Amino acid sequence: MEFSHVSVLLNETVDALRVKDYGIYVDGTLGGGGHSEEILKRTGSSRLIGIDRDSEAINAAKKRLAAYSGRTTFLNGNFADVKKLLTKAGVQKIDGAVLDLGVSSYQLDNPERGFSYMHDAPLDMRMDRSNGLSAYDVVNTYEKDRLLSVFYRYGEEKWSKRIVEFIDKRRRQTPIKTTGELVEIIAAAVPAGAREKGSHPAKRVFQAIRIEVNGELEILKNAICDFVSFLNIGGRLAVITFHSLEDRIVKQCFNELAAGCTCPRDFPVCVCGKQPAVKIITKKPVVPSGKEQTDNPRSKSAKLRVAEKI
Repeated sequence: MEFSHVSVLLNETVDALRVKDYGIYVDGTLGGGGHSEEILKRTGSSRLIGIDRDSEAINAAKKRLAAYSGRTTFLNGNFADVKKLLTKAGVQKIDGAVLDLGVSSYQLDNPERGFSYMHDAPLDMRMDRSNGLSAYDVVNTYEKDRLLSVFYRYGEEKWSKRIVEFIDKRRRQTPIKTTGELVEIIAAAVPAGAREKGSHPAKRVFQAIRIEVNGELEILKNAICDFVSFLNIGGRLAVITFHSLEDRIVKQCFNELAAGCTCPRDFPVCVCGKQPAVKIITKKPVVPSGKEQTDNPRSKSAKLRVAEKI
């Protein structure tokens, strides 16, 4: 299957970076290379460093960006390790970065990757296929309380307890091996009358398992701080999220980085010495236009937040 991905909020994101001549930019979630290509198009001298934990994404982006081979560097790794990756690549400072936290269309549509509840496939969901933990392990080996916590925390699924009971009953008989089997169990557990209109009953559970398998939320706050530490003054970090948990973390992290003194208000003078690290460019998140949402329904939940190093 050919690697493809429609980049969400493409122009809005790259516009926000204010790409300049001879700037160094990092695409921390390279995917199909859409944002990277747009960054490279903006000038004839900017440099692009693309990071992705999925080796198939790296290979696809190399082909897509072949015309810019003299200005591109590809790093196979997790954006959470940006400090180590950039240091190893000899990069000390950057002028901008983008993080698109969504799952690529390729990963969703490729049945063998096991991300989608629309295809019957082996339970996998690993963005990095060398990672030991898979969706199969989460579904079949997690204790009930731990599985319940995953569904509540990462999926905000109100039927979590009932779904876990149904899963536990099935896996005691035989391991749950495929996405199709899991969808069948969830559909049986969630009463038809309680399902959200227009939403698949397995959506939240699949989201929760994917987040758990890939450690998506645990790494996000530290990664944002690390990216900001590499930015030159005036450099910007643009982050695209696709669900409320991610967006909440990004918003809170930006707010903390933008805050100055944290001393109690009744202190006569500041003793903490804390200075703001960024200013927030997007007071409210940027969302896709109506046209983009129609053209690409997967963009509907996307939100873009941008912060600038000061």
